[in-house]
Amino acid sequence: MIGSEVQHNDAFKRNEEFHWKALQNLEAIAKRIKLGGGAEASARHKKRGKLTARERITMLIDPKSQFLEIGLFTAHGMYEEYGGAPSSGTIFGIGKIHQRDAVIVANDATVKAGAWFPMTTKKNLRAQEIAIENRLPIIYLVDSAGVFLPMQSEIFPDKEHFGRIFRNNAVMSAMGITQIAAIMGPCVAGGAYLPIMSDEAMIVDKTGSVFLAGSHLVKAAIGEEIDNEQLGGATVHCEISGVTDHKMKNDEEAIQKIRSIISKLGRFSAAGFNYEKPQQPKFNPKELYGIFPAERNKLYDTYQILARILDNSELDEYKAGYGKTLICGYARINGWAVGVVANQRSVVKTAGGEMQVGGVIYSDSADKAARFILNCNQKKIPLLFLQDVTGFMVGSRSEHGGIIKDGAKMVNAVANSVVPKFTVITGNSYGAGNYAMCGKAYDPRLIFGWHSAQIAVMGGKQASETLLSIKVQAMEKGRTKISDEEQKQLLEEIQSKYESELNPLFAASRLWVDGIIDPLETRNVVSRGIAMADCNPNLPEFKTGVLQM
Repeated sequence: MIGSEVQHNDAFKRNEEFHWKALQNLEAIAKRIKLGGGAEASARHKKRGKLTARERITMLIDPKSQFLEIGLFTAHGMYEEYGGAPSSGTIFGIGKIHQRDAVIVANDATVKAGAWFPMTTKKNLRAQEIAIENRLPIIYLVDSAGVFLPMQSEIFPDKEHFGRIFRNNAVMSAMGITQIAAIMGPCVAGGAYLPIMSDEAMIVDKTGSVFLAGSHLVKAAIGEEIDNEQLGGATVHCEISGVTDHKMKNDEEAIQKIRSIISKLGRFSAAGFNYEKPQQPKFNPKELYGIFPAERNKLYDTYQILARILDNSELDEYKAGYGKTLICGYARINGWAVGVVANQRSVVKTAGGEMQVGGVIYSDSADKAARFILNCNQKKIPLLFLQDVTGFMVGSRSEHGGIIKDGAKMVNAVANSVVPKFTVITGNSYGAGNYAMCGKAYDPRLIFGWHSAQIAVMGGKQASETLLSIKVQAMEKGRTKISDEEQKQLLEEIQSKYESELNPLFAASRLWVDGIIDPLETRNVVSRGIAMADCNPNLPEFKTGVLQM
Protein backbone atom coordinates (compact mmCIF):
# COMPACT_ATOMS: atom_id res chain seq x y z
CA MET A 1 0.00 0.00 0.00
CA ILE A 2 1.16 3.55 -0.74
CA GLY A 3 0.25 6.81 0.96
CA SER A 4 -0.29 7.76 4.59
CA GLU A 5 -2.54 9.83 6.79
CA VAL A 6 -2.02 13.57 6.31
CA GLN A 7 -2.33 16.40 8.78
CA HIS A 8 -5.21 18.80 8.18
CA ASN A 9 -3.02 21.76 9.11
CA ASP A 10 -3.24 25.39 8.00
CA ALA A 11 -1.52 24.70 4.65
CA PHE A 12 -3.92 21.81 3.99
CA LYS A 13 -6.92 24.02 4.76
CA ARG A 14 -5.61 26.86 2.55
CA ASN A 15 -5.20 24.46 -0.35
CA GLU A 16 -8.65 23.04 0.28
CA GLU A 17 -10.29 26.47 0.29
CA PHE A 18 -8.46 27.52 -2.88
CA HIS A 19 -9.59 24.44 -4.81
CA TRP A 20 -13.18 24.60 -3.56
CA LYS A 21 -13.48 28.22 -4.74
CA ALA A 22 -11.94 27.40 -8.11
CA LEU A 23 -14.35 24.49 -8.58
CA GLN A 24 -17.34 26.63 -7.57
CA ASN A 25 -16.36 29.25 -10.17
CA LEU A 26 -16.00 26.52 -12.79
CA GLU A 27 -19.38 25.04 -11.91
CA ALA A 28 -21.02 28.47 -12.28
CA ILE A 29 -19.55 28.80 -15.79
CA ALA A 30 -20.66 25.25 -16.64
CA LYS A 31 -24.24 26.01 -15.54
CA ARG A 32 -24.39 29.07 -17.81
CA ILE A 33 -23.04 27.07 -20.75
CA LYS A 34 -25.64 24.34 -20.21
CA LEU A 35 -28.38 26.94 -20.73
CA GLY A 36 -27.33 27.02 -24.40
CA GLY A 37 -28.87 30.00 -26.16
CA GLY A 38 -30.70 31.02 -22.98
CA ALA A 39 -34.18 30.76 -21.48
CA GLU A 40 -35.96 32.69 -24.23
CA ALA A 41 -34.40 30.64 -27.03
CA SER A 42 -35.27 27.42 -25.17
CA ALA A 43 -38.88 28.57 -24.72
CA ARG A 44 -39.20 29.28 -28.46
CA HIS A 45 -37.66 25.89 -29.22
CA LYS A 46 -40.11 24.03 -26.96
CA LYS A 47 -43.05 26.01 -28.32
CA ARG A 48 -42.39 24.26 -31.63
CA GLY A 49 -43.07 20.94 -29.88
CA LYS A 50 -39.38 19.99 -29.58
CA LEU A 51 -37.29 18.82 -26.65
CA THR A 52 -34.03 20.63 -25.93
CA ALA A 53 -30.80 18.87 -26.84
CA ARG A 54 -30.04 18.02 -23.21
CA GLU A 55 -33.59 16.71 -22.66
CA ARG A 56 -33.19 14.48 -25.72
CA ILE A 57 -29.95 13.01 -24.36
CA THR A 58 -31.42 12.45 -20.88
CA MET A 59 -34.36 10.58 -22.40
CA LEU A 60 -32.10 8.55 -24.70
CA ILE A 61 -29.69 7.15 -22.10
CA ASP A 62 -30.57 4.58 -19.45
CA PRO A 63 -32.35 6.00 -16.38
CA LYS A 64 -29.98 7.01 -13.56
CA SER A 65 -26.93 6.32 -15.76
CA GLN A 66 -24.12 8.87 -16.05
CA PHE A 67 -23.56 10.80 -19.28
CA LEU A 68 -19.84 11.44 -19.71
CA GLU A 69 -19.92 14.78 -21.47
CA ILE A 70 -16.97 15.73 -23.65
CA GLY A 71 -16.23 19.26 -24.80
CA LEU A 72 -18.66 21.13 -22.53
CA PHE A 73 -16.40 24.20 -22.57
CA THR A 74 -15.76 24.08 -26.34
CA ALA A 75 -15.66 27.59 -27.86
CA HIS A 76 -15.90 29.25 -24.44
CA GLY A 77 -14.78 32.87 -24.88
CA MET A 78 -14.62 32.45 -28.67
CA TYR A 79 -16.79 33.96 -31.44
CA GLU A 80 -17.78 36.82 -29.15
CA GLU A 81 -18.14 39.16 -32.17
CA TYR A 82 -21.05 36.94 -33.23
CA GLY A 83 -22.60 36.73 -29.78
CA GLY A 84 -20.71 33.58 -28.72
CA ALA A 85 -21.48 29.91 -29.23
CA PRO A 86 -21.94 28.08 -25.89
CA SER A 87 -20.46 24.59 -26.14
CA SER A 88 -20.06 25.34 -29.88
CA GLY A 89 -23.80 24.68 -30.32
CA THR A 90 -23.30 20.91 -29.99
CA ILE A 91 -23.47 18.52 -27.05
CA PHE A 92 -21.64 15.22 -27.17
CA GLY A 93 -20.45 12.48 -24.88
CA ILE A 94 -20.68 8.82 -23.96
CA GLY A 95 -23.98 7.44 -22.68
CA LYS A 96 -25.33 4.02 -21.72
CA ILE A 97 -28.21 2.71 -23.87
CA HIS A 98 -29.45 -0.70 -22.78
CA GLN A 99 -26.24 -1.09 -20.79
CA ARG A 100 -23.91 -0.50 -23.71
CA ASP A 101 -21.77 2.58 -24.37
CA ALA A 102 -22.65 4.79 -27.32
CA VAL A 103 -21.35 8.11 -28.59
CA ILE A 104 -24.18 10.67 -28.69
CA VAL A 105 -24.00 13.94 -30.65
CA ALA A 106 -26.84 16.46 -30.39
CA ASN A 107 -27.13 19.85 -32.12
CA ASP A 108 -28.33 22.58 -29.78
CA ALA A 109 -30.75 24.57 -31.93
CA THR A 110 -31.08 27.25 -29.22
CA VAL A 111 -27.55 28.39 -30.19
CA LYS A 112 -27.67 30.18 -33.56
CA ALA A 113 -30.26 27.62 -34.80
CA GLY A 114 -27.64 24.88 -34.33
CA ALA A 115 -25.30 26.46 -36.88
CA TRP A 116 -21.82 24.98 -37.34
CA PHE A 117 -18.83 27.07 -36.20
CA PRO A 118 -15.23 25.95 -36.78
CA MET A 119 -15.08 24.46 -33.28
CA THR A 120 -18.38 22.65 -33.92
CA THR A 121 -16.68 20.77 -36.71
CA LYS A 122 -13.66 19.96 -34.54
CA LYS A 123 -15.97 18.70 -31.80
CA ASN A 124 -17.94 16.46 -34.17
CA LEU A 125 -14.72 15.02 -35.59
CA ARG A 126 -13.61 14.25 -32.04
CA ALA A 127 -16.90 12.39 -31.47
CA GLN A 128 -16.33 10.28 -34.56
CA GLU A 129 -12.71 9.65 -33.53
CA ILE A 130 -13.86 8.25 -30.19
CA ALA A 131 -16.44 6.05 -31.90
CA ILE A 132 -13.79 4.71 -34.31
CA GLU A 133 -11.07 4.11 -31.70
CA ASN A 134 -13.42 2.28 -29.34
CA ARG A 135 -15.76 0.76 -31.94
CA LEU A 136 -18.81 2.33 -30.31
CA PRO A 137 -22.20 2.97 -31.95
CA ILE A 138 -22.74 6.67 -32.66
CA ILE A 139 -26.06 8.50 -32.61
CA TYR A 140 -26.65 11.89 -34.23
CA LEU A 141 -29.60 13.98 -32.99
CA VAL A 142 -29.76 16.44 -35.88
CA ASP A 143 -31.27 19.92 -35.55
CA SER A 144 -29.11 22.39 -37.43
CA ALA A 145 -29.38 25.25 -39.90
CA GLY A 146 -25.99 24.28 -41.39
CA VAL A 147 -22.68 26.11 -41.71
CA PHE A 148 -22.35 29.50 -39.98
CA LEU A 149 -21.84 31.45 -43.20
CA PRO A 150 -19.77 34.38 -41.86
CA MET A 151 -17.04 31.82 -41.03
CA GLN A 152 -17.50 29.46 -43.99
CA SER A 153 -13.86 29.71 -45.06
CA GLU A 154 -12.80 28.18 -41.71
CA ILE A 155 -15.36 25.36 -41.89
CA PHE A 156 -15.76 24.18 -45.46
CA PRO A 157 -12.85 23.10 -47.66
CA ASP A 158 -9.88 21.79 -45.67
CA LYS A 159 -9.00 18.24 -44.67
CA GLU A 160 -10.18 18.55 -41.06
CA HIS A 161 -13.22 20.68 -42.00
CA PHE A 162 -16.91 19.90 -42.55
CA GLY A 163 -16.48 17.38 -45.38
CA ARG A 164 -14.29 15.12 -43.24
CA ILE A 165 -17.40 14.24 -41.21
CA PHE A 166 -19.17 12.71 -44.22
CA ARG A 167 -15.98 10.91 -45.23
CA ASN A 168 -15.91 9.46 -41.71
CA ASN A 169 -19.56 8.41 -42.06
CA ALA A 170 -18.56 6.24 -45.00
CA VAL A 171 -15.43 4.83 -43.39
CA MET A 172 -17.22 4.02 -40.12
CA SER A 173 -19.98 2.22 -41.96
CA ALA A 174 -17.39 0.09 -43.76
CA MET A 175 -15.83 -0.70 -40.38
CA GLY A 176 -19.14 -2.03 -39.11
CA ILE A 177 -19.67 0.82 -36.62
CA THR A 178 -23.41 1.46 -36.25
CA GLN A 179 -24.56 5.02 -37.01
CA ILE A 180 -28.11 6.13 -36.32
CA ALA A 181 -29.48 9.59 -37.09
CA ALA A 182 -32.67 11.27 -35.96
CA ILE A 183 -33.63 14.39 -37.92
CA MET A 184 -35.43 16.49 -35.31
CA GLY A 185 -35.22 19.87 -36.98
CA PRO A 186 -33.73 21.42 -40.11
CA CYS A 187 -30.96 19.56 -41.89
CA VAL A 188 -29.70 21.72 -44.71
CA ALA A 189 -27.28 21.66 -47.68
CA GLY A 190 -24.06 19.69 -47.12
CA GLY A 191 -25.23 18.88 -43.60
CA ALA A 192 -27.98 16.75 -45.13
CA TYR A 193 -25.39 14.09 -45.94
CA LEU A 194 -24.56 13.34 -42.29
CA PRO A 195 -27.87 11.65 -41.36
CA ILE A 196 -28.39 10.11 -44.78
CA MET A 197 -24.90 8.58 -44.78
CA SER A 198 -25.73 6.97 -41.44
CA ASP A 199 -26.86 3.34 -41.46
CA GLU A 200 -30.37 4.22 -40.38
CA ALA A 201 -32.19 7.56 -40.41
CA MET A 202 -35.49 8.68 -38.95
CA ILE A 203 -37.27 12.01 -39.23
CA VAL A 204 -39.78 13.73 -36.95
CA ASP A 205 -43.00 14.77 -38.68
CA LYS A 206 -43.65 18.52 -39.08
CA THR A 207 -40.42 19.58 -37.26
CA GLY A 208 -37.76 17.60 -39.13
CA SER A 209 -36.75 18.49 -42.68
CA VAL A 210 -33.84 17.63 -44.94
CA PHE A 211 -32.90 19.14 -48.29
CA LEU A 212 -29.90 20.37 -50.24
CA ALA A 213 -31.49 23.81 -50.68
CA GLY A 214 -34.35 25.40 -48.70
CA SER A 215 -37.44 26.94 -50.24
CA HIS A 216 -35.98 30.46 -50.46
CA LEU A 217 -32.88 29.26 -52.28
CA VAL A 218 -34.96 27.05 -54.59
CA LYS A 219 -37.04 30.04 -55.60
CA ALA A 220 -33.93 32.15 -56.19
CA ALA A 221 -32.18 29.40 -58.14
CA ILE A 222 -34.94 27.92 -60.35
CA GLY A 223 -38.02 30.04 -59.65
CA GLU A 224 -40.02 27.22 -58.04
CA GLU A 225 -42.32 28.24 -55.18
CA ILE A 226 -42.68 25.56 -52.50
CA ASP A 227 -42.59 25.45 -48.69
CA ASN A 228 -40.01 23.48 -46.71
CA GLU A 229 -42.44 20.78 -45.58
CA GLN A 230 -43.46 19.96 -49.16
CA LEU A 231 -39.86 20.22 -50.28
CA GLY A 232 -38.20 17.94 -47.71
CA GLY A 233 -40.46 17.08 -44.78
CA ALA A 234 -41.06 13.69 -43.15
CA THR A 235 -43.88 12.64 -45.49
CA VAL A 236 -41.83 13.47 -48.59
CA HIS A 237 -38.76 11.53 -47.49
CA CYS A 238 -40.51 8.53 -45.94
CA GLU A 239 -43.21 8.07 -48.60
CA ILE A 240 -41.92 9.64 -51.85
CA SER A 241 -38.13 9.96 -52.02
CA GLY A 242 -37.26 7.08 -49.68
CA VAL A 243 -34.38 9.13 -48.29
CA THR A 244 -35.28 8.40 -44.64
CA ASP A 245 -36.26 5.09 -43.06
CA HIS A 246 -38.70 5.94 -40.27
CA LYS A 247 -41.36 8.64 -39.82
CA MET A 248 -41.74 9.63 -36.16
CA LYS A 249 -44.60 11.67 -34.72
CA ASN A 250 -42.43 13.53 -32.16
CA ASP A 251 -39.03 13.63 -30.45
CA GLU A 252 -40.07 11.14 -27.79
CA GLU A 253 -41.07 8.49 -30.32
CA ALA A 254 -37.83 8.98 -32.25
CA ILE A 255 -35.79 8.50 -29.09
CA GLN A 256 -37.63 5.30 -28.20
CA LYS A 257 -37.00 4.01 -31.73
CA ILE A 258 -33.27 4.63 -31.32
CA ARG A 259 -33.25 2.79 -28.00
CA SER A 260 -35.10 -0.12 -29.59
CA ILE A 261 -32.57 -0.38 -32.45
CA ILE A 262 -29.59 -0.24 -30.08
CA SER A 263 -31.12 -2.95 -27.87
CA LYS A 264 -30.92 -5.41 -30.77
CA LEU A 265 -27.33 -4.78 -31.88
CA GLY A 266 -24.94 -7.72 -31.84
CA ARG A 267 -21.76 -7.46 -29.79
CA PHE A 268 -18.14 -7.65 -30.90
CA SER A 269 -15.52 -9.55 -28.91
CA ALA A 270 -14.02 -7.57 -26.05
CA ALA A 271 -10.38 -6.49 -25.98
CA GLY A 272 -10.01 -8.43 -22.74
CA PHE A 273 -8.34 -5.87 -20.44
CA ASN A 274 -7.99 -7.28 -16.95
CA TYR A 275 -10.83 -6.50 -14.56
CA GLU A 276 -11.59 -7.46 -10.97
CA LYS A 277 -14.11 -6.35 -8.38
CA PRO A 278 -13.48 -2.63 -7.66
CA GLN A 279 -12.12 -1.48 -4.31
CA GLN A 280 -12.20 2.02 -2.88
CA PRO A 281 -8.91 3.76 -2.00
CA LYS A 282 -7.77 3.25 1.62
CA PHE A 283 -7.51 7.02 2.04
CA ASN A 284 -10.25 9.62 1.61
CA PRO A 285 -10.27 10.99 -1.99
CA LYS A 286 -11.62 14.32 -0.68
CA GLU A 287 -8.19 14.90 0.83
CA LEU A 288 -6.91 15.54 -2.70
CA TYR A 289 -8.08 19.15 -2.28
CA GLY A 290 -5.83 19.69 0.71
CA ILE A 291 -2.82 17.73 -0.55
CA PHE A 292 -2.52 19.29 -4.01
CA PRO A 293 -0.92 22.73 -3.50
CA ALA A 294 -2.60 25.98 -4.53
CA GLU A 295 0.83 27.41 -5.48
CA ARG A 296 2.34 26.00 -8.66
CA ASN A 297 5.90 25.94 -7.30
CA LYS A 298 5.18 24.06 -4.05
CA LEU A 299 6.28 20.51 -3.37
CA TYR A 300 3.83 17.69 -2.78
CA ASP A 301 4.07 13.92 -2.79
CA THR A 302 2.47 12.26 -5.84
CA TYR A 303 2.26 8.99 -3.90
CA GLN A 304 -0.30 10.70 -1.65
CA ILE A 305 -2.32 11.68 -4.74
CA LEU A 306 -2.20 8.14 -6.13
CA ALA A 307 -3.20 6.71 -2.75
CA ARG A 308 -6.51 8.55 -3.08
CA ILE A 309 -7.16 7.48 -6.69
CA LEU A 310 -6.02 3.85 -6.96
CA ASP A 311 -8.00 0.83 -5.80
CA ASN A 312 -7.05 -0.14 -2.24
CA SER A 313 -4.27 2.50 -2.51
CA GLU A 314 -2.05 -0.17 -4.05
CA LEU A 315 0.73 0.36 -6.61
CA ASP A 316 3.12 -2.34 -7.80
CA GLU A 317 5.92 0.09 -8.47
CA TYR A 318 8.41 -0.43 -11.30
CA LYS A 319 12.08 0.54 -10.69
CA ALA A 320 11.11 2.36 -7.49
CA GLY A 321 14.66 3.47 -6.68
CA TYR A 322 15.55 4.69 -10.17
CA GLY A 323 14.46 7.78 -12.10
CA LYS A 324 12.49 9.13 -9.15
CA THR A 325 10.95 12.16 -10.89
CA LEU A 326 8.62 9.74 -12.69
CA ILE A 327 6.56 7.17 -10.79
CA CYS A 328 5.70 4.05 -12.82
CA GLY A 329 3.73 1.06 -11.66
CA TYR A 330 0.83 -1.34 -12.08
CA ALA A 331 -2.45 -0.61 -10.31
CA ARG A 332 -6.24 -0.77 -10.61
CA ILE A 333 -8.87 1.92 -11.02
CA ASN A 334 -12.43 0.84 -10.30
CA GLY A 335 -11.33 -2.74 -10.95
CA TRP A 336 -9.52 -2.15 -14.26
CA ALA A 337 -5.80 -2.94 -14.45
CA VAL A 338 -3.78 0.09 -15.49
CA GLY A 339 -0.14 1.12 -15.89
CA VAL A 340 0.49 4.45 -14.17
CA VAL A 341 3.07 7.02 -15.32
CA ALA A 342 3.00 10.03 -13.00
CA ASN A 343 5.27 13.04 -12.51
CA GLN A 344 6.77 13.62 -9.07
CA ARG A 345 7.62 17.21 -8.19
CA SER A 346 11.14 17.28 -6.82
CA VAL A 347 13.86 19.53 -5.43
CA VAL A 348 16.98 19.73 -7.58
CA LYS A 349 20.29 21.57 -7.26
CA THR A 350 21.37 23.95 -10.00
CA ALA A 351 24.96 24.70 -11.00
CA GLY A 352 24.85 27.71 -8.70
CA GLY A 353 23.84 25.60 -5.73
CA GLU A 354 20.27 26.99 -5.67
CA MET A 355 17.22 24.82 -5.17
CA GLN A 356 14.39 24.57 -7.70
CA VAL A 357 11.01 22.87 -7.56
CA GLY A 358 9.29 21.28 -10.53
CA GLY A 359 8.02 18.14 -12.21
CA VAL A 360 11.17 17.73 -14.28
CA ILE A 361 11.96 14.64 -16.37
CA TYR A 362 15.59 13.50 -16.15
CA SER A 363 17.39 11.02 -18.40
CA ASP A 364 16.96 8.16 -15.96
CA SER A 365 13.25 8.95 -15.53
CA ALA A 366 12.67 9.01 -19.30
CA ASP A 367 14.58 5.75 -19.72
CA LYS A 368 12.50 4.08 -16.99
CA ALA A 369 9.20 5.31 -18.39
CA ALA A 370 10.02 4.16 -21.93
CA ARG A 371 10.79 0.64 -20.68
CA PHE A 372 7.65 0.58 -18.53
CA ILE A 373 5.45 1.62 -21.49
CA LEU A 374 6.95 -1.24 -23.51
CA ASN A 375 6.08 -3.61 -20.68
CA CYS A 376 2.45 -2.42 -20.54
CA ASN A 377 2.10 -3.02 -24.27
CA GLN A 378 3.63 -6.48 -23.86
CA LYS A 379 1.18 -7.25 -21.05
CA LYS A 380 -1.90 -5.64 -22.68
CA ILE A 381 -2.39 -3.14 -19.84
CA PRO A 382 -3.92 0.31 -20.59
CA LEU A 383 -1.83 3.33 -19.60
CA LEU A 384 -2.72 6.27 -17.37
CA PHE A 385 -0.55 9.39 -17.52
CA LEU A 386 -0.88 11.84 -14.63
CA GLN A 387 0.76 15.03 -15.87
CA ASP A 388 2.34 17.68 -13.70
CA VAL A 389 5.44 18.35 -15.77
CA THR A 390 7.56 21.40 -16.48
CA GLY A 391 9.63 19.64 -19.14
CA PHE A 392 12.93 17.81 -19.51
CA MET A 393 15.96 18.82 -17.46
CA VAL A 394 18.22 21.41 -19.11
CA GLY A 395 21.84 22.47 -18.59
CA SER A 396 25.26 21.15 -19.60
CA ARG A 397 25.14 18.13 -17.32
CA SER A 398 21.85 16.95 -18.81
CA GLU A 399 22.84 17.73 -22.40
CA HIS A 400 26.14 15.89 -22.04
CA GLY A 401 24.28 12.99 -20.47
CA GLY A 402 22.04 12.63 -23.51
CA ILE A 403 18.72 14.04 -22.26
CA ILE A 404 17.52 14.56 -25.84
CA LYS A 405 18.27 10.93 -26.69
CA ASP A 406 16.46 9.61 -23.62
CA GLY A 407 13.56 12.00 -24.09
CA ALA A 408 13.23 10.85 -27.69
CA LYS A 409 13.17 7.24 -26.49
CA MET A 410 10.23 7.99 -24.18
CA VAL A 411 8.35 9.95 -26.84
CA ASN A 412 8.88 7.08 -29.29
CA ALA A 413 7.41 4.59 -26.81
CA VAL A 414 4.38 6.82 -26.13
CA ALA A 415 3.78 7.52 -29.83
CA ASN A 416 3.90 3.84 -30.83
CA SER A 417 2.03 2.45 -27.84
CA VAL A 418 -1.05 0.52 -29.00
CA VAL A 419 -2.80 -0.13 -25.68
CA PRO A 420 -5.39 2.55 -24.82
CA LYS A 421 -3.85 5.65 -23.24
CA PHE A 422 -5.60 8.04 -20.86
CA THR A 423 -4.22 11.36 -19.71
CA VAL A 424 -5.18 13.52 -16.74
CA ILE A 425 -3.40 16.86 -16.37
CA THR A 426 -3.35 17.72 -12.68
CA GLY A 427 -1.02 20.72 -12.74
CA ASN A 428 1.60 21.92 -15.21
CA SER A 429 1.90 20.60 -18.76
CA TYR A 430 4.77 22.47 -20.34
CA GLY A 431 6.89 22.02 -23.44
CA ALA A 432 8.08 18.59 -24.54
CA GLY A 433 6.88 17.26 -21.20
CA ASN A 434 3.36 17.55 -22.58
CA TYR A 435 4.36 15.30 -25.47
CA ALA A 436 6.28 12.71 -23.46
CA MET A 437 3.40 12.43 -20.96
CA CYS A 438 0.87 11.74 -23.75
CA GLY A 439 -0.57 15.13 -24.59
CA LYS A 440 -3.34 15.53 -27.14
CA ALA A 441 -0.98 15.03 -30.10
CA TYR A 442 -0.23 11.47 -28.92
CA ASP A 443 -3.77 10.10 -29.24
CA PRO A 444 -4.97 9.48 -25.70
CA ARG A 445 -8.41 7.84 -25.82
CA LEU A 446 -9.51 10.51 -23.33
CA ILE A 447 -7.62 13.53 -22.01
CA PHE A 448 -9.01 15.61 -19.14
CA GLY A 449 -7.59 18.33 -16.95
CA TRP A 450 -8.21 19.18 -13.33
CA HIS A 451 -9.26 22.76 -12.67
CA SER A 452 -5.58 23.34 -11.74
CA ALA A 453 -4.22 22.32 -15.16
CA GLN A 454 -2.07 24.62 -17.31
CA ILE A 455 -0.87 23.83 -20.84
CA ALA A 456 1.81 25.92 -22.55
CA VAL A 457 5.20 25.76 -24.22
CA MET A 458 6.73 27.01 -20.94
CA GLY A 459 5.69 28.49 -17.60
CA GLY A 460 4.25 31.99 -17.38
CA LYS A 461 7.26 33.70 -15.77
CA GLN A 462 9.83 32.26 -18.19
CA ALA A 463 7.64 32.89 -21.23
CA SER A 464 6.80 36.47 -20.24
CA GLU A 465 10.44 37.39 -19.68
CA THR A 466 11.47 35.77 -22.96
CA LEU A 467 8.70 37.56 -24.87
CA LEU A 468 9.64 40.86 -23.20
CA SER A 469 13.29 40.46 -24.25
CA ILE A 470 12.28 39.82 -27.88
CA LYS A 471 9.86 42.76 -27.92
CA VAL A 472 12.35 45.19 -26.31
CA GLN A 473 15.05 44.26 -28.87
CA ALA A 474 12.61 44.86 -31.71
CA MET A 475 11.44 48.20 -30.31
CA GLU A 476 14.95 49.48 -29.59
CA LYS A 477 16.05 49.08 -33.18
CA GLY A 478 16.36 52.61 -34.48
CA ARG A 479 15.31 54.35 -31.27
CA THR A 480 16.62 55.19 -27.81
CA LYS A 481 16.70 52.71 -24.97
CA ILE A 482 13.32 51.81 -23.41
CA SER A 483 13.03 52.94 -19.80
CA ASP A 484 12.64 50.54 -16.89
CA GLU A 485 9.11 51.84 -16.36
CA GLU A 486 8.17 51.11 -19.98
CA GLN A 487 9.65 47.62 -19.69
CA LYS A 488 7.65 47.01 -16.52
CA GLN A 489 4.43 48.06 -18.24
CA LEU A 490 5.22 45.85 -21.25
CA LEU A 491 5.94 42.90 -18.96
CA GLU A 492 2.60 43.34 -17.19
CA GLU A 493 0.75 43.41 -20.52
CA ILE A 494 2.56 40.29 -21.77
CA GLN A 495 2.03 38.44 -18.47
CA SER A 496 -1.68 39.27 -18.47
CA LYS A 497 -2.16 37.86 -21.97
CA TYR A 498 -0.01 34.79 -21.36
CA GLU A 499 -1.69 34.01 -18.02
CA SER A 500 -5.12 34.13 -19.69
CA GLU A 501 -3.90 31.49 -22.17
CA LEU A 502 -2.72 29.29 -19.27
CA ASN A 503 -6.25 29.14 -17.85
CA PRO A 504 -7.58 25.57 -18.26
CA LEU A 505 -10.72 27.05 -19.85
CA PHE A 506 -8.54 28.30 -22.71
CA ALA A 507 -7.37 24.73 -23.37
CA ALA A 508 -10.84 23.23 -22.95
CA SER A 509 -12.43 25.79 -25.28
CA ARG A 510 -10.07 24.66 -28.04
CA LEU A 511 -10.45 20.92 -27.28
CA TRP A 512 -6.82 20.53 -26.25
CA VAL A 513 -8.47 18.56 -23.46
CA ASP A 514 -11.83 16.78 -23.54
CA GLY A 515 -12.98 18.62 -20.46
CA ILE A 516 -12.16 19.94 -16.98
CA ILE A 517 -13.01 17.67 -14.09
CA ASP A 518 -13.19 17.78 -10.32
CA PRO A 519 -10.30 15.65 -8.95
CA LEU A 520 -12.93 13.42 -7.34
CA GLU A 521 -14.17 12.47 -10.83
CA THR A 522 -10.77 11.07 -11.88
CA ARG A 523 -11.49 7.44 -10.95
CA ASN A 524 -14.85 7.36 -12.73
CA VAL A 525 -13.60 9.11 -15.89
CA VAL A 526 -10.56 6.84 -16.29
CA SER A 527 -12.45 3.61 -15.55
CA ARG A 528 -15.26 4.65 -17.90
CA GLY A 529 -12.66 5.23 -20.60
CA ILE A 530 -11.08 1.81 -20.13
CA ALA A 531 -14.51 0.15 -20.17
CA MET A 532 -15.37 1.74 -23.52
CA ALA A 533 -11.89 0.94 -24.89
CA ASP A 534 -12.53 -2.70 -24.01
CA CYS A 535 -15.26 -2.69 -26.71
CA ASN A 536 -12.63 -2.70 -29.48
CA PRO A 537 -10.62 -5.94 -29.64
CA ASN A 538 -8.52 -4.87 -32.62
CA LEU A 539 -5.22 -3.68 -31.13
CA PRO A 540 -2.54 -3.16 -33.79
CA GLU A 541 0.79 -4.98 -33.56
CA PHE A 542 3.14 -3.12 -31.23
CA LYS A 543 6.32 -1.83 -32.89
CA THR A 544 8.62 0.93 -31.68
CA GLY A 545 10.74 1.69 -34.72
CA VAL A 546 14.31 2.91 -34.24
CA LEU A 547 15.27 3.89 -30.70
CA GLN A 548 18.36 5.87 -29.67
CA MET A 549 19.80 3.38 -27.18
